Amino acid sequence: MKILFMGTPDFALASLKALCESGENVVGVVTQTDKPKGRGYELTPPPVKEYALEKNIPVYQPKTLKGEDFDALLREIDPDMIIVVAFGKILPENVINYPKYGCINVHGSLLPKYRGAAPMQRAIIDGEKITGITTMYMDVGLDTGDMIYKEEFVIEDEHDFEDVHDGLAALGAALLLKTVNDIKEEKAPREKQNDAEMTYAAKIEKADCLIDFGKSAREIHDLIRGLSPIPLSFTHTPDGKLLKVLKARVSAFKGEGVVGEVISLDGGITVKCGDGAIELLRVLPEGKGRMDASDFIRGRKIAIGDLLK
Repeated sequence: MKILFMGTPDFALASLKALCESGENVVGVVTQTDKPKGRGYELTPPPVKEYALEKNIPVYQPKTLKGEDFDALLREIDPDMIIVVAFGKILPENVINYPKYGCINVHGSLLPKYRGAAPMQRAIIDGEKITGITTMYMDVGLDTGDMIYKEEFVIEDEHDFEDVHDGLAALGAALLLKTVNDIKEEKAPREKQNDAEMTYAAKIEKADCLIDFGKSAREIHDLIRGLSPIPLSFTHTPDGKLLKVLKARVSAFKGEGVVGEVISLDGGITVKCGDGAIELLRVLPEGKGRMDASDFIRGRKIAIGDLLK
């Protein structure tokens, strides 16, 4: 079976590696164009491209999947199956319908919950205890295709986005191998999604990252870990400077104060919330590097009574 792989970031890389290491015939990789990164804005290839080049797999980086150019490339490669993992672009109908064995997607949620661009982050932010991986046959809708296999992943209270991302990437790679094998052996199941149970995981925007201390400490804790280590939740110190938060915990401190007020600096920065208090443990101050909250406190950059907003 000739497999064309379409994916871009580290999450996709885990699946590509699994396919190659298991001996599947990956005949090409389609990925996003190189992007500028870092302070020097150096043009950097996606992780999937770097790995594919190491394995001497042809790499294609079309600006669009629509039009005659990509149609011609598809006919030239003539894949039996297309596997899509975090590719980052919507596939046109002619691409989805091309391969004999379909377009197979690895999605980072238990569909139909959390369709969309940010399923892992949204699940953590929403305080979910269980998420998982779904492999599915793609159709023209947004994560609406028939499901093949699902596997659960437990979100522990200390897990942040990186923990869930890495866990689901590994789980997805393993489930993909089972999916491909069972499709080849014509024993893969096919289950329609129940649209009534659908939830949507919208892309994370800057407005989503602002900490609202009027919410409960538990909700704020889930927001912080759902956005760490990237893109990071944030607040502002009284002088208006940005303060991003990498790590926090729900505090048992019972001090009085108004919402957003710093009520303790004993070990971390404890802030009064709408319900309870949150202790900020690791931060990224504007213009500085990542540091423990204790170092930020020792630098006298914050005081009891300050309001964060």
